[in-house]
Amino acid sequence: MKILGLTGSVGMGKSTAAAMFRRMGVPVYDADAAVHRMMRRGGSAVVAVAAAFPGVERDGAIDRTALGQRVFGDDAAMRRLEAIIHPRVRADEHAFLGMMHRRKTKFVVMDVPLLFESGRDIRYDATVVVMAPAFLQHARVMARPNMTPARFAAIKARQMSDAEKRRRADFIVPSGLGRAVTWRQLRAVLRQLAGENRGGVESP
Repeated sequence: MKILGLTGSVGMGKSTAAAMFRRMGVPVYDADAAVHRMMRRGGSAVVAVAAAFPGVERDGAIDRTALGQRVFGDDAAMRRLEAIIHPRVRADEHAFLGMMHRRKTKFVVMDVPLLFESGRDIRYDATVVVMAPAFLQHARVMARPNMTPARFAAIKARQMSDAEKRRRADFIVPSGLGRAVTWRQLRAVLRQLAGENRGGVESP
């Protein structure tokens, strides 16, 4: 089983790429979705997060808006939250990969926003970074509900620079040239990974 790490800075098109992999029949583990599950009513992180950040629990679930207001811009608070969440996500990932291995799945994609920042990339067979021009990234992000320039800046500050992501990636896939181009590039990634031929994506 080949494990492909998928990442990209906010607004770069990572979620679109993950959806395309799913349409190709490749199982995708969504780390963000896992965190959401953990903070819903009955989720494995609710009690610990509520204890660490009093006042963010509502009706047995974590109010993510309230939690975000507590941690964004506060490095110590963010580290406290990550100390709660990251071990749970790692355990959840391990369970997912175990299930995929038992099913003899050929490929799996791990959709992880902070792939390189968290050091997960060293556990995967290859990594894909999704990229788009800065003007398109800005337009996509600022179109999101409740987004502000300050919040956008805070999110980017937590993420590795795009230049460093490109340097570390095994494959770089564009998302600003149309969906057909992105689709062909992702298919090429799977073909190259199957053939153990890294170092870039073949021309579509």
